[in-house]
Amino acid sequence: MDNWIKAGTAAAIVLVAGAGVVVAQSSGSSSSSSRPSSGSSSSASSPFSGWFGGSKGNEASPVDLDFQMHGGDDGLLAAIRNTSLLVSAQDEGRVTGQDMLAAARGDYARILGVLYDEGYYSGVIDISLDGVEAASIAPLDAPQVVRKVVISVTPGPIFKYSRADIAPVAPGTELPSGYHKGKIARTGDMKTAATSAVSGWRDVGYAKASVAETDITADHATNRVDSRITITPGPALRFGKLTTHGNKRLSDRRLHKIAGFPEGARFDPEELEDVRKRLRRSGIFSGITLTEADYVSPGNTLDVDLMVTEQKLRRLGAGFEYSNTNGLSLTGYWINRNLFRGGERLRIDAEVEDIGGDTGLDYLLGLRIDRPATLNADTTAYVEADIGSLQEEDYDLKFATFGLGFLWQPSDELTADVALQYRALRAEDDSGVTNFRLIALPMSLTLDMRDDKTDAHKGYYLQGGLVPFLGLQDETGTGAQVLAESRIYHSFGENDRFTLAGRARLGTVLGSDIDNTPRDYLFYSGGGGTVRGQPYESLGVEVIPGQDGPVKTGGMSVVNLTAEARIQIREKIGTAFFVDAGRVWDDGGFSGGTDWHAGAGAGIRYKTPIGPLRFDLALPLGGGYDDDSGLQVYIGLGQAF
Repeated sequence: MDNWIKAGTAAAIVLVAGAGVVVAQSSGSSSSSSRPSSGSSSSASSPFSGWFGGSKGNEASPVDLDFQMHGGDDGLLAAIRNTSLLVSAQDEGRVTGQDMLAAARGDYARILGVLYDEGYYSGVIDISLDGVEAASIAPLDAPQVVRKVVISVTPGPIFKYSRADIAPVAPGTELPSGYHKGKIARTGDMKTAATSAVSGWRDVGYAKASVAETDITADHATNRVDSRITITPGPALRFGKLTTHGNKRLSDRRLHKIAGFPEGARFDPEELEDVRKRLRRSGIFSGITLTEADYVSPGNTLDVDLMVTEQKLRRLGAGFEYSNTNGLSLTGYWINRNLFRGGERLRIDAEVEDIGGDTGLDYLLGLRIDRPATLNADTTAYVEADIGSLQEEDYDLKFATFGLGFLWQPSDELTADVALQYRALRAEDDSGVTNFRLIALPMSLTLDMRDDKTDAHKGYYLQGGLVPFLGLQDETGTGAQVLAESRIYHSFGENDRFTLAGRARLGTVLGSDIDNTPRDYLFYSGGGGTVRGQPYESLGVEVIPGQDGPVKTGGMSVVNLTAEARIQIREKIGTAFFVDAGRVWDDGGFSGGTDWHAGAGAGIRYKTPIGPLRFDLALPLGGGYDDDSGLQVYIGLGQAF
């Protein structure tokens, strides 16, 4: 038996060695080293024995770490250094003798784990502190100073599978490609295979699937590993009852409604994740814990325990953005998260824009009440009302809106929104005063597949919107606004250092004439959201007649295109280079008279916990009304798109 490493049972890979090999005790928490020439070995105690505390670094006596590899592949040394506690202790300045001994004792097990995970089962590990084997030094006999540490690793031959079996496996289970006969016998692949097999059974309703037995044998004569893993699926289960705890202000009935727990349905871990997402999206809770029962209830059902921690009832927030032409914009909001003890969220928003700008002060005051789980667990009903005033260079607009709507969000990526609104607007420009009264039915569908909503590196974003509107008086036309936007991101280089981002926006108004279309349904171009380098809303059309000639308004169709290259220079500092372009038409369907403009520039990004702080400088490239508008400055939180 001296040439065999034999495994124990029950999921953990347990190795017992003969002479001349590294030993791992059955707990997996200790290791020892032996030299093949002497055949002797010395046991090291657990690396978790508590000898890591308190001592200060000895900067006057720096430690020389010498890693010596005797065989193995090119990446093995790097993997050992990355896991070494000795390296971490030296980097952090913890270099007293006690620190070095504690780290060295822990490194036996860590290095052993790296060897096993790379398929080396006959390795020899020697760690000496000033020439003395660390495993032979008692914890209380640590030297005062250590000047040189030598970590010598002889991996030995690499082992491959003579057999790699796991059964039974649920249909559709994907096992790791490395867990096959003839492949390198990495412990990581064995663990992944076991985990995948258990997850495969859970995905088809067998919630109590587990690893029943592992039989893993390494033959040192042939350098082969025989691996057999047995899975016990257990019975097919259905969801039982949901027990809730922790809700103080929210009623139990509403908590169950918002969670949408599928009682009686076949067990599916994805359903539990959906429950967690619904609760998180409600904004009511700061902590959510779902725990499956340890036992199976009568009728092969599985009960689940839900523990929640409620957020603070109220929240206040604010933000800002600055442009050298539009001035300062300030935003603020106030939230009540449980207005009527049913999870209703009241949000009041206030915005003041163009402070110090050229066109006058704009303001908006809005109120919205959301009620989650109204029609079903994924649908939120809302009531909204807002009132505001816009004072732009070419027109003044006062407006008020009242609406009822539904927001459907079956996943974090997909959102649909539909509402019924009554709107009243008063537009004043050189053509006179126009009053609009209308009923609108805004609808939108959003698919957001970005990896990070404030600083995307990969993925894409698609949004489509349709706003049919019915005029209630002669001055208001009947028609529909159509708007679509797409964004795409691609990163490459080390740690995704380089990111290419693109955005396209298209919109048009169909059915109504330009002078009978509510002014905020028309399209402008220019500014931070469309074309940087051109003044805000500088590109429109001149079609509606006024007292002193045609009046400038938004167009009936628009296209905006943006290309941006982002480069991460340091951990928190990055830069961006961009080109934006826009075109506006005076008729719907992208027809009639047209004009275009473009801009380009560069900016700095500084990472913060809530998104990158953005500082952009841009110049016009031509076209439009303001070719000589000069340098534009933009400051904000989050990427431009």
